[in-house]
Amino acid sequence: MNQAIETSIAPDYPQMLGHPRPLWMLFMTEFWERFAFYSVSWALALYIVAHFYNGDPAGQAWAAQIFGSYTALIYASSIFGGYVADKIIGYQRSILIGALVMALGLFAVMLPSRDIFLFGLAMVIVGNGLFKPNISSMVGQLYGPNDDRRDRGFTLFYMGINGGALLAPLLTGWLASYFTDTPLQQNYKLVFGAAGVGMLLSLFWFWFGRRGLRGVGRPAPEAASRMRVVWVLLGVAVTVPLVYLLLAYVGANGLQFVLGPLFVAVAIMLIVEAIRHDRVQLDRVLAMLIIFAFSVLFWMFYFQLGTSFNFLAENLVDRKMFGGWVFPVGWFQSVSPLAIIALAPIVTLIWAFLAKRHKEPSIPRKFGLSLIFNGLGFAVLVYALARLIDGNGLIPFWPLTLCYVLQTVGELCLSPIGLSMVTKLAPPRLVGLAMGGWFLSLAVGGNLSGLLAGHISGENGMTAASALSGFTFSFWLLTGAGVLLLLISPLINKLMHGVR
Repeated sequence: MNQAIETSIAPDYPQMLGHPRPLWMLFMTEFWERFAFYSVSWALALYIVAHFYNGDPAGQAWAAQIFGSYTALIYASSIFGGYVADKIIGYQRSILIGALVMALGLFAVMLPSRDIFLFGLAMVIVGNGLFKPNISSMVGQLYGPNDDRRDRGFTLFYMGINGGALLAPLLTGWLASYFTDTPLQQNYKLVFGAAGVGMLLSLFWFWFGRRGLRGVGRPAPEAASRMRVVWVLLGVAVTVPLVYLLLAYVGANGLQFVLGPLFVAVAIMLIVEAIRHDRVQLDRVLAMLIIFAFSVLFWMFYFQLGTSFNFLAENLVDRKMFGGWVFPVGWFQSVSPLAIIALAPIVTLIWAFLAKRHKEPSIPRKFGLSLIFNGLGFAVLVYALARLIDGNGLIPFWPLTLCYVLQTVGELCLSPIGLSMVTKLAPPRLVGLAMGGWFLSLAVGGNLSGLLAGHISGENGMTAASALSGFTFSFWLLTGAGVLLLLISPLINKLMHGVR
């Protein structure tokens, strides 16, 4: 009996607040993992400049490329981590190993050596690959196949993600700015230490709570041997140095020659499977691949939040508030999760309102809107850099905040829609592979974001002029791509053969 059959009928769990009690354990496990992840994400590029370049803006380009490569590999690793859980050791063991490896990596990042720093990032990447895709998969297994609470359960779980993403910059941004009087780069180490503690909390929460899962996520009987765990640990020991080499010596430019062919290989496999099916399935796969290409563009510019937007906030935004208090740079990163929590119900109601009147936008039109909203965020920054710079060379606080909000509206038009799209358009036998293609679009976009941010910063670091030039380019490319997608959406809708 395989794992899928074992978990097709969910156990009769004790209920808590209208949902299976283990949902809340998974909620908190994910909450602390996301706390750790987003703590690193906001501080990573700033720490590199502060510590390895002594604050010299010339370090921004390398910092941006490391951030882009790190982001790309985080998403790409999910493909392999899902396979390990499905085929080798099960979800529970994958999550435990992934959490432990991530925690060790986060503490290693605190050490002053550049090589150890990159090695720690490699551990975080590999651990995340084992953790992230598999805890999400377990949420669905808590509900029976016809349980109408499943979507609400995922919504609650998604709130855990955004809760961790909201808390991380607020707490660790304060640690970096105000916790001690030591140089800022020392305080960044406190951020990574706090992230490591958060990851340990995630590990312990799952370790002590997993018994309540009643076998869900455990390996099938034929895969229960502990030797399989040993083999996976050996695989981790081999993979971490390989990821380190990608970060240290291949870099963002070379990584495109790894991710690009991988993306093409996934596309070819999907097309071949669709051809074996029928013409309708082939058309649907082609529509999905077209949308994947536009997804790459969206994430290329969205992920500027970890690089260009941080450099902008630190050096070119007036962050002085009442009483001379200075708004911490990291707190800008809490705007997006706060906006998601506030706006997600509103966006959902708008789609429902339009659906009742048969006017809800199709998938490609929603993607087109997402690109345009992303572009509007850059338009606000372009206006501020062109018209609102004060005598100190700073722009006001509000344009960057509004940019984050507009990008979040774009994300709500794209991210949940993309996951749903894959399940509707992919060949039935390769839904998992197609989901891997979706994550690869994020990976390619993340890597390109680092290259773009490095170009904006240039050899000497970001200036108002270089930011204006780079953000103007971003606005026109995003808006143009969004308009193009809206124009060709009737063609893509035709290829989708009734899927909405």
